[in-house]
Amino acid sequence: MENLSFHDGNIFNLLHSRSKEPSHDVDQRMQIHSSLVRRLSQEQELEGHQGCVNALSWNSNGSLLISGSDDLRLNVWNYSSRKLLHSVDTGHTANIFCTKFVPETSDELVVSGAGDAEVRLFNLTGVSSRADDENAVAPSALYQCHTRRVKKLAVEPGNPNVVWSASEDGTLRQHDFRESTSCPPAGSAHQECRSVLLDLRSGAKRALADPPKQTLSLKSCDISATRPHLLLVGGSDAFARLYDRRMLPPLTSCRKRMPPPPCVNYFCPMHLSERGRTNLHLTHVTFSPNGEEVLLSYSGEHVYLMNVNNGTGTVQYTPGDVANLFSFSNILHDVESPPKVSITPRNGYYKNSNAATVKKCTELVEIAKRSLEEGTDVFYAIEAANEVLDAHSNDIESALRHECLCTRAALLLKRKWKNDAHMAVRDCQNARRIDASSFKAHVYMSEALQQLGRCKEALDFATAAQKLKPSDPDIVAKVESIKWDLQAAGAEKNEEQGGGTARVLSLSDILYRSEANSDSSHDMSRSEREDSDYDEELEVDIQTSMSDDEGRDPDSNAVRGSLNLRIHRVNDDDKPVENTCDNASSGTASSSQNDRTSYQPEGAIDMKRRYVGHCNVGTDIKQASFLGQRGEYIASGSDDGKWFIWEKQTGRLMKVLVGDEAVVNCIQCHPFDSVVATSGIDNTIKMWSPIASVPSIVAGGSAGPATSNVVEAMESNQQKLSRNRENPLSVELLQRFRMQEFAEGNFHPFECTQS
Repeated sequence: MENLSFHDGNIFNLLHSRSKEPSHDVDQRMQIHSSLVRRLSQEQELEGHQGCVNALSWNSNGSLLISGSDDLRLNVWNYSSRKLLHSVDTGHTANIFCTKFVPETSDELVVSGAGDAEVRLFNLTGVSSRADDENAVAPSALYQCHTRRVKKLAVEPGNPNVVWSASEDGTLRQHDFRESTSCPPAGSAHQECRSVLLDLRSGAKRALADPPKQTLSLKSCDISATRPHLLLVGGSDAFARLYDRRMLPPLTSCRKRMPPPPCVNYFCPMHLSERGRTNLHLTHVTFSPNGEEVLLSYSGEHVYLMNVNNGTGTVQYTPGDVANLFSFSNILHDVESPPKVSITPRNGYYKNSNAATVKKCTELVEIAKRSLEEGTDVFYAIEAANEVLDAHSNDIESALRHECLCTRAALLLKRKWKNDAHMAVRDCQNARRIDASSFKAHVYMSEALQQLGRCKEALDFATAAQKLKPSDPDIVAKVESIKWDLQAAGAEKNEEQGGGTARVLSLSDILYRSEANSDSSHDMSRSEREDSDYDEELEVDIQTSMSDDEGRDPDSNAVRGSLNLRIHRVNDDDKPVENTCDNASSGTASSSQNDRTSYQPEGAIDMKRRYVGHCNVGTDIKQASFLGQRGEYIASGSDDGKWFIWEKQTGRLMKVLVGDEAVVNCIQCHPFDSVVATSGIDNTIKMWSPIASVPSIVAGGSAGPATSNVVEAMESNQQKLSRNRENPLSVELLQRFRMQEFAEGNFHPFECTQS
């Protein structure tokens, strides 16, 4: 893959064309060009904070960079000199999570949001660069109406009067500086501020088919730069939501809980829409520079790209489509009567494609097939297949596309990274649409379903493959293997039902359920799962007791004390289920069933592409960003202290850089220059520019060598994701424990923001 050309062309040709005829489009293409991305290296560290740097934001012309930190300060940096201009003691009492320049104010007004649930506005006029306690600045506006942490702020280009704040209390609020500059703390006797634009305190969904009920703790929001009436939010479930502010009801008070307003679109990869896992949530959502795409970053998951409009590559699905994806009946032709359309090239040529493209794609497929046979370089073989399918799918005939789909599916099943089996299912179904009698597609589909624990569906596809090649010994053995698995599972279930003994679940049994069990639940119908105890939800109450004697170890950040857990089952209405109640006659159960029957589920927009290799588990502020004015590259921080850059069109890994001793959270590309600012757990901000003498896929910063093994690093990240998958409640428990400690005054506000 190192020798494969990039899709943004030759930079020397761009330079030549610009010298002949200056063009704004050429300038945009050159800002973040592949040749520059491959030469990115750490240029400088900006020192000035005393805690983790959780927020970065450029002003509109790129002359200033603002940062927010656990040290409760806002720092403003000069881009040209890389010097600290202002350091503001904000008065926040908990970690600053977000900060922005207010547009059209000559960069004099800045706004911040923090873990103390407050939004503060500051005027920088007359503020010095001294980072000491004497530099405290009284806020020009102070909004205290949120009840939980403020995680993200949004501003509208050209609008100096309004800022929007997204909070974990489930509300997105609109603060208009012309109407008021303060609001009393939440719960005050006379609090009547009408600032709630989105009330999602009953807005979270466990699955696409389920009605929203629980609080959607908002983690991120964004306003489209090209269509500012479009608002994107993401939080504690799997679904990003797109709203049109022109269609929303008037602002309301938080005193009255409102039903969630209808949204324009839901965004969620199809394979994540039916899980309902409590640990799956979004940490960052953002629009592309042209507003046509959105990027979603998931905790414990990957980064996904979606289309905003119903254009090319957009797939909108319903809950029924999710089940059909795994169904053997989801096919255009009967397996026993293959289609009459030939899938071989006519006269040796491929229509609608040139010879060079066909030759390159054929060579890439051969590279992928050879890697599959030898079992080597699987990651790069998948990238070769991505190049064919994501960049040239419309340029090649169906025969080559079918071969590439089957090869990529087999490679994904061999690699076994998180959700690779789901991606293989997609490829196999697309291959079956090309050739309904494809033996490879049926075999790989059976293997993918078996990996997902869907043995019944796996048997259907294996049996179909056996009909296609009755004498193939491998498929005969696979059919018998799946039948044995089904019999064993049935015997185990009968034994559990007939034994009459209740199994005592330990805490580890409850907290560390594996995703394999979740996937195997699909062997049952949805109604069977709802009647079983498999899909039960647990409510965990955390109580802490900590005396002064058993508090924080002065030599470490560890919190010592006792942690008491009360665990009980809850029904869909979030009320404890009494053990003495019969579910069949329970009023709450009946109400829940009626709610589900009357609810008409909306559709959602499926993924267009995913980006893998990083790890997003340890923090819930980790960003995924578009790079450049054209957004042709995608970047994300990672828990291993690195940050990753991919080509947007194909998902090809472009660059891996070491950016932090622990975790990289924030990535912000300069508005016009080929410079990127990153931050994380370290107290410094790193500035990156294309200054490396030679292009490469890896580069080291101060924290590591330039010869790191990329695939080994990604394998390690995938193992971390898998461990997180098997510990679905651990992150949430840690969050709630830390919040309890903070409420009791035992949590140090300068501590690095993880989870």
